[in-house]
Amino acid sequence: MDRSRILIVIAFLLLNGLLLVPALAVPDGMPWLTVEALAIWTLLALQQRPPGRAIGALAIAYAVLVLLVVADALIRESLGRGLNLYLEVGLVDAAWHLLRTNLGIAGALSALLLLALALAGLARLFMLLTERLARHSPESAGKPLLLITGLVTAMAVTPWVGSPALAFVANQGSLIAHTHRTIEAFAEQLRGQGEVGEPQELARLADTDVILAFIESYGITTLTDEPYRSVIGPRLDAMAEELAQAGLTVATGRLESPIQGGQSWLGHLSVLSGQWIQNQLAYETLLSSDYPSLVDDFRHTGHQTLAVMPAITEPWPEGKLLGYDRIFDHDDLGYQGPAFNWVTMPDQYTWHWFGRHRQDSPGPMFAELALISSHAPWVPILPVLEQWDSIGNGQVFRQWEGVGEAPASLWRDPDRVRQHYARATDYALAVASGFAARHLRENALMFVLGDHQPAPLITGENTSRDVIVHVISNDPALVAPFLSGELPGFRSGTRPAMATPGAPMSRFRAFLHHHYRAP
Repeated sequence: MDRSRILIVIAFLLLNGLLLVPALAVPDGMPWLTVEALAIWTLLALQQRPPGRAIGALAIAYAVLVLLVVADALIRESLGRGLNLYLEVGLVDAAWHLLRTNLGIAGALSALLLLALALAGLARLFMLLTERLARHSPESAGKPLLLITGLVTAMAVTPWVGSPALAFVANQGSLIAHTHRTIEAFAEQLRGQGEVGEPQELARLADTDVILAFIESYGITTLTDEPYRSVIGPRLDAMAEELAQAGLTVATGRLESPIQGGQSWLGHLSVLSGQWIQNQLAYETLLSSDYPSLVDDFRHTGHQTLAVMPAITEPWPEGKLLGYDRIFDHDDLGYQGPAFNWVTMPDQYTWHWFGRHRQDSPGPMFAELALISSHAPWVPILPVLEQWDSIGNGQVFRQWEGVGEAPASLWRDPDRVRQHYARATDYALAVASGFAARHLRENALMFVLGDHQPAPLITGENTSRDVIVHVISNDPALVAPFLSGELPGFRSGTRPAMATPGAPMSRFRAFLHHHYRAP
């Protein structure tokens, strides 16, 4: 074989390697040879003149395909599921916000520039390889039907010949169609609920403050896996002692979240609405349907309803659709301290602000708090201030401004990332327990629960999506329904039943209806 033919073989093998990349996002194994590479070589050989524009179009299409495969890998690592283009379009803004707040604008733009350069480099390599192949015709080029028949036969009878690019595209097409049908069925279900969807008066809670506090990424993994259990276990024991000394009753269980790693608002709405909200389209469908939630239930019961959202730094029209009387976002909370990477303010300040606001507000209150100190990137970890009265407007936190390493440095070491996750969750639980012990009023029912499990980097693949739920009150009768056995996995104390999987979050609202309505 002469040098030219050797170069042609090398070019084909490299092109085949490039076209194997989509197999990383297709769960059917990795073939050795791609039908796409063979088909491209054949089509190039059949051209009567150099196909410059066709090669350019193929190179661009390949770069787009690689971008989607990269997106699939990132989504699997962060959200525990694969790419679904029908859903991802609506998350571009959220992804940019997360990237910008963790890396800064310069760092985020640099990351996107590096990605663009890498894709451009792959497209250029693809063009060079196809141009090399275009100069050589295989001996069977004059018999294209025979070639195509051979390709189809090889793909059908041999496991080492496959079509990963076409399989990836076909899989996305199937997901788009299935997701569209699912959302249409969900919308029809909401329309058909009728009186079932009416707000309910929770008469047993008519004079009771109800606090629904979501701790970011507080999942069951904190008690099932090391190194988390060695940190969170002692924290839960300390919580039990602190709450008991304050005269509070606590029960703990688990609920299954519809999501993992991100999109916390889907977990929030599943709890509030009593519907299983597993993607952004279901979220938007429910919000546009006027279907009621716990916000409506408690307003119907006579409560002032408010949302405390320290991470909201831009307009949040969804909050208005949920129907809160008041929404307190980042700008409304009066925080004068520094931000800590993605975390706009530490949880202890959010609890401190809420305690002051509660003192100044008459009447029963239903409040949802979205706490964020345990949100990635989990650096820096602040100490808990023993003197809550010293918190003021948050200036006290300036002494920790700029401490800790940069997230980009920490995230080079997955083991250290996991250690920081455990410590951040420990901090979030410590300040939640501290607030309850110091400030929980009489006639109050407080729920402290996770919104979802952290990303698969923390939990591993195919893990439970359960989160931990603490039910806290100074009135044992208000906690007692959670020990009835109707919701599995609940028991007295600060630790859930570890052997019993949790019920879906969507059962929470119906459970409150059943146990806290008037007899």
